[in-house]
Amino acid sequence: MRLESVVPWGRSLDEYRAMFALSPDDLHKRILGCGDGPASFNAELTELGGSVVSVDPVYQFSREEIRSRVEEVRPSLLESVRENREAFVWNVIPNVEFLENLRMTAMNRFLADFEEGCDEGRYRSEGIPELVFRAQEFELALVSHFLFLYSENLDEEFHFNGLMELLRVAREVRVFPLLELSGRRSPHLEPVLKRLRSEGVTARIQTVDYEFQKGGDEMLVLTRCPDQGA
Repeated sequence: MRLESVVPWGRSLDEYRAMFALSPDDLHKRILGCGDGPASFNAELTELGGSVVSVDPVYQFSREEIRSRVEEVRPSLLESVRENREAFVWNVIPNVEFLENLRMTAMNRFLADFEEGCDEGRYRSEGIPELVFRAQEFELALVSHFLFLYSENLDEEFHFNGLMELLRVAREVRVFPLLELSGRRSPHLEPVLKRLRSEGVTARIQTVDYEFQKGGDEMLVLTRCPDQGA
């Protein structure tokens, strides 16, 4: 990975709660965050006593390198949102200025936690489709704004193999959203679901209480029998 290819855009614990319909019991589970990037989810949940490990290739870079990249891409990201306002739902997030503050607050909290989190093994520079964790090491894996969102760059095989690997290391996998960047449902979703079900995976699509990208209010929930995940 090259730093100039990274587009950091972090989300908060409250957003994770809504995107993944996380219950109080869920927050006490052993959680793996896949593709978390500069989200403050790990920092906030750790502060509350939770158990979470985040994996993302961007963690190979230093805190200052990530901070510099955040500042570099922020103006263009916000301008893109302004130019495409009709593609978003402006209720909980009422305007672009609110969005900027929300994202920067989350990313600054991540940056403040990053070095300590790396030392504690909470941030690891790796990712699917190959993870170093033991089978069923986690109770819950969360994939935020990675799989399906970048379907133009990541093919069906990558999605299938990545989800099977997450099911190896976690009892349950939740993925949000199920749309591409364009706002259309990912063309990989149905073929991947068919293949997963043929492997004995239970898959369902659940509506959640979060929608910023129009139509992006659904998550994928996957489970399989423990003996199949070994």
